[in-house]
Amino acid sequence: MDADEFRKAGHALIDWIAQYRETLEERRVMSAVRPGEIRARLPAQPPEQGGGAGELIALIERDVLPGITHWNHPAFFAYFPSNTSYASILGDLVCAGLGAQGMSWQTSPAATEVEQVMMDWLRQLLGLSTAWSGVIHDTASTATLCALLCAREQASGLAQAGPGLQAGRPPLVVYGSAQAHSSVEKAATLAGFGRAHVRLIETDARFALRPDALGEAIERDAAAGLVPCAVIATAGTTATTAFDPIAAIADLAAARGMWLHVDAAMAGTAMVVPEMRALWDGVERADSLVLNPHKWMGPGFDLTAYFCRDPQHLIRVMGTNPHYLRTQQDGDVANFRDWHIQLGRRFRALKLWFHLLDEGAEALRARLRRDLENARWLGARVAEAAADGWELIAPVALQTVCLRHAPPGLSAEALNEHNLAIARRINDGGRAYLTPTVVGGVQILRVSIGAERTERRHVEALWEALQAASQAAAPGA
Repeated sequence: MDADEFRKAGHALIDWIAQYRETLEERRVMSAVRPGEIRARLPAQPPEQGGGAGELIALIERDVLPGITHWNHPAFFAYFPSNTSYASILGDLVCAGLGAQGMSWQTSPAATEVEQVMMDWLRQLLGLSTAWSGVIHDTASTATLCALLCAREQASGLAQAGPGLQAGRPPLVVYGSAQAHSSVEKAATLAGFGRAHVRLIETDARFALRPDALGEAIERDAAAGLVPCAVIATAGTTATTAFDPIAAIADLAAARGMWLHVDAAMAGTAMVVPEMRALWDGVERADSLVLNPHKWMGPGFDLTAYFCRDPQHLIRVMGTNPHYLRTQQDGDVANFRDWHIQLGRRFRALKLWFHLLDEGAEALRARLRRDLENARWLGARVAEAAADGWELIAPVALQTVCLRHAPPGLSAEALNEHNLAIARRINDGGRAYLTPTVVGGVQILRVSIGAERTERRHVEALWEALQAASQAAAPGA
């Protein structure tokens, strides 16, 4: 492909993406293909001859689109909002076109310095103080692993520089909510703490971590000769968007010199709205913080923001400095390869920059408030329909509504199956997509509102569909 062919194909692809976005509402939300169906459409061997790029759009339409679940669809209510704005798409295009490698300042100075400014813009949007320094990671899972590695090295006096985990020291313990994301336990395992030294603490009636239970667990471990090392406070749990009481947790962490990491992967975006910041009161006392702008904010996947209060400790833990990476500017600049696990890094900051330039803080706040209000509207409808068997399972803290249909006379097992049947009817129908989950042993329906194009009418249509599905799924219907 030469430059002229690239221009022609590029213009055609941009037109195709725009048309795809404009027609999203006409498409079924969840892909209906069966396992192996897409793979079977592709040739088993690579092409011997090139020149097939002219067929790209036809191939996408034929072999890719049937296997795509449309995350930017206005009736996408599953998992979490994963908006990819037009401006973000352009940022990714420029990133790919430049092909810049941003592992060190010298390898592409703009990749480092634009990222520094974007992370400071994001800090200001979230209302965080100047005590925080930020860097872009790929996902919250690797950022949480990074935080626990920093916690481990703080507690062990940088043992990785010597015998590491083989030193025979007392075991270190990590604490988190029983409602914490699975990546917390995975990160603790990968960081070498071992599952036997991960404590998932019970929650209260609102599904938030209980500080009294945390305090008791810490004291038990200390009395047993273990070392309480780190606690992960969740700001917006995956299932119900519950907020752990960060200020109370910070008191317990400070008393033992423990690392405090705040996981605000999805919910962190809400803090762009000033009136929501009381939900993470105490966050300024944390050692590290993660949120995903690629959830709800608008820059497309992948773009995770990791903030820390002591970047020098982060560099001591994560840094690498072989001769072939050293430059004359190292003492005067940030080399972001030393701020996370990966060495090579893309120019991800471009899509955050483009998105914020295009949308602006005022419009971003307005969109988030719209989503919050739509969730409150749905929560109110569910509460009003209590006589018809509808229940709210958790408070509507943000844009996620957790509900179930519980008609009288059904056993717990039958109720669980009834709600799964409702979810299947909604999802198989193609006009909307939501995810069921289990909270406290109860099968619920989880509605996550926040796609860029989701309006009140889409939420109203979902509520009507839920009521119709509950009647169709009723025993004996």
